[in-house]
Parts: sequence; C-alpha cells; structure tokens
Amino acid sequence: MTHPPPPSCCSNSRAKRCIPGRGETGCAFRGAKMALQPIADAAHLVHGVASCEVGSWIFRPTASSGAVLHRESFCTQFTERDVVQGGEAKLGRAIDALMERRDPPAVFVYQTCLPAMVGDDIGPVCRAAARRWGRPVVPIEAPGFAGSRPYGTHVAAQALMDHVVGTREPDRCGATDVNLIGEFNLAGELDQVRPLLAQLGIRILSSLSGDGRIGDIAMSHRARAAILLCSQGMVHLAEGMRERYGIPFFHGSFHGIANTSATLRTLAALLADRGGPSDLPRRTEALIDREERRLAPRLAELRGRLAGKRALLLTGGVKSWSIAATLRDVGMTVIGTSAGKASPEDLRQLAALGDVPSFSGWESEDLDALLRSGDVDVVLGGGSRFLALKTGTPWLEINHERDMPITGYGGTLRLLEAVDGAIASPVAAFVHQPAPWDDFVPATAAVIPFGQPLRPVLPSLRNSRHASR
Repeated sequence: MTHPPPPSCCSNSRAKRCIPGRGETGCAFRGAKMALQPIADAAHLVHGVASCEVGSWIFRPTASSGAVLHRESFCTQFTERDVVQGGEAKLGRAIDALMERRDPPAVFVYQTCLPAMVGDDIGPVCRAAARRWGRPVVPIEAPGFAGSRPYGTHVAAQALMDHVVGTREPDRCGATDVNLIGEFNLAGELDQVRPLLAQLGIRILSSLSGDGRIGDIAMSHRARAAILLCSQGMVHLAEGMRERYGIPFFHGSFHGIANTSATLRTLAALLADRGGPSDLPRRTEALIDREERRLAPRLAELRGRLAGKRALLLTGGVKSWSIAATLRDVGMTVIGTSAGKASPEDLRQLAALGDVPSFSGWESEDLDALLRSGDVDVVLGGGSRFLALKTGTPWLEINHERDMPITGYGGTLRLLEAVDGAIASPVAAFVHQPAPWDDFVPATAAVIPFGQPLRPVLPSLRNSRHASR
C-alpha cells in the first residue's frame, strides 16, 4: 500500500501525515469519505467492518439535484474469517455485485484500518475490476491510522486527479466554464449559487464534490477558472489542476453578502482576462447592485434588532471568518471564533477582520462558565448544541447537520433571520426561570403509621389538596 507524499506548498501544511493513530478532528478515512461522498451518482464502497460505514454515512449529509446513490451504504463487512483468509476476493465479488445491481458510472473503494493491517491490497483488485467493467474503480488508500482527516482529504483529491479528472472531453468548451472546488452542497446550497452564475452566463462545468457527477468531474480539466470555497477541503485538487492543466483558482466564499459580491467580482475579472466576454465585469456589477438593493430594507431592519448582540462561533474552516464578517456587517459583536480547523488562508482572512478573537480549542468547563455568565447572546456551531441548551443560551446550527442553506444573498438573509429568531425566542428566557415544582410546598403532609391501611387516609389527602387551592 502506497500513500501519496504530502504536498510541499506551505498552504497544504495541515495535510501532512501525522503520527500513526493520531487523528485531528477525525481519521484519514473520515477525511477521504467526507471529501468524496457528495459525488452523487458514484457508489461508495467501504472495505472494512460495518461500523466504519455506519459512522461515515452521516459524516456529511449533502443534498443532490438528481442522483441519490451517494446516500446508500455499501460495505464488505469485514469479519474474523476475512482477518484470517484475507478479504481481497470478497472485495472483488462485492464490486461485481455492485456493478450488476446499481450500474454506477464509478465506484470509490475505501481502505480501512483492519483490512490494511492484515495486508489487503485494494489497488490490484480495483484495477482488475476497472478492466472488467470499463469504468473507474478508484482505490482510496486512506485507512484511519494513516494520519489525520486533512491527510485523508489529500489522498481523495489525488485519487480524483489520477483516476477521474481528464478522462473525458466535453461536447463544447465555453469561455465562462468554471469549477467549484470545496463546495459540498449542504442543505442544497448550490441552488443559491447556480442562479447567480447563470444570470451572468457562467456555466458550472463541475462541482467538486457537492452534487457532483462523475462525467462532469472527468471533463473538469477544460474549465477556464476555479473557485476554491473551502481552503482546507480539496485545496490539493485545486493546486493539482492548476499545475497539470493550467486552471487558475482563487479563494472565495458565498457566505455573507460582502463575500458573495467580492467572489463574483473576482470571478468575472478572472474570466474576462482569460478570454471571456469583455462586458462580464460590468454585468456582474449590475447584478451585485440589484441584489444588494433588494436586500437593503430587510437588512436595515435586522441591523436594528441585532446591533450590539454578542455571538460566539464554534465552527471552523471558511466559516470561522466568513460568518464572523457577516455578523459584524449587521452590527453584532463576535466575542470569539474557533480556528481549530482553519487553514493558513482562513487564518489570513480572520486576521484581516482585526478585532475578532480566535481560539483553537476550548475546555468544556471554561465554555460552560462563559455561557452561564450571560456574556453570550447566541452560539453558532455544531457540537456545542447540548452545552448551549443546558445553559439556556440561544443556539443555531451552521455546521454539517444543518437543513438551512446559508450561502448567497438569499442564504445570508435566511441566516440573519434565523439568528434574530433564536435570540428573540421566548424559550431562552423561560429556561432560566426555576421549575414550577421547585417552590411547591404541600399544605399538609399525611403520615401513615406502619401497618395502618392506606384507604382511611386517602380522604384526608384529598381534602388537604382542596384546601391548599
């Protein structure tokens, strides 16, 4: 089993292989599965025990505009017998059965810890299956003990470059074809971006990997430009396509109105420089002006309600700075944002905000004390929900588990309305009040001597309750 070497570019420093067994925010297998599972029409086969597949299925619950094969679970269910006899033959049979029953355009086969430790080599099995079926069967050599989650993401990106990208030519090539890299279509967020680009005549040639299609990814090497929407996820793919196919990319974000406008401007200027329509920047400015004017009245109303409110961001990556900037635009104070999963580019963007404190980790006791102090009006995050609810602090889900799209102009407005609703909800005020039964003292207490029948005492209990009313 071979692993691609970590990239030398400084922006990929977080993708270096860690000490075996060490997992930063997850193992290598988890990182690879989270990066590739959003490809909607491919089959994702886990070569390992069933628990690995059960856990990985919910890592990133992404939406799709059509195919939903990525939401089905496929696993070889490695057993004790396979530990003794090896599971390569079983894996080959599983791939054949998957092809016969589901007929996917490609299969991603994920190596996990136990088969790797007993010596299963999935590479030759996948190559033989690819020859039999005439379509990509991609080995993902990222068992959990190989390193951290960012390293698994790097392995997944390299696998796409080696087995999928550049294997098909598009019917036509346009001067405004772009790739979206690091977009995972959480809660169907691509639907907030596609209309904006369509109004400008920009075609999304491929989305990597949210709502992605194998055929589109195979043609993605013909794009004129790319937007890297998650600096930690799939950055290696963006850099690899720039080096191999000359596709320039830039770091962008569709979280927040200002970020959305800046991303559209940068994309329009880049495409115009590379042979796109010369009037594209002008039309982009007109679109931005129209959208910002449309939202201005509602944003002014929300700014009046949210100005001065204090928010704590317990998220990471691109959201650590883009959501912080969005909240500051309506006058909110961000008292802290988590940067534990931030890439160097994310840290640079965060530093540009100036006065937003950042932290890489927080002990539960300290976080509990902060929330109980009353210095936080709302918490935005994922795993912090139970602590926030326990302390009676308004909380809003903005991580992978959310069912609300928060990108683009419409998504930003939806996010701010949700923040306003969480803060204004009467539930938070009620949970700080004592429970109704805490101060209840019965008017009389009947003592039943040992051995005395209960029946004669019941009328006196009923009378005492009526008297207390």
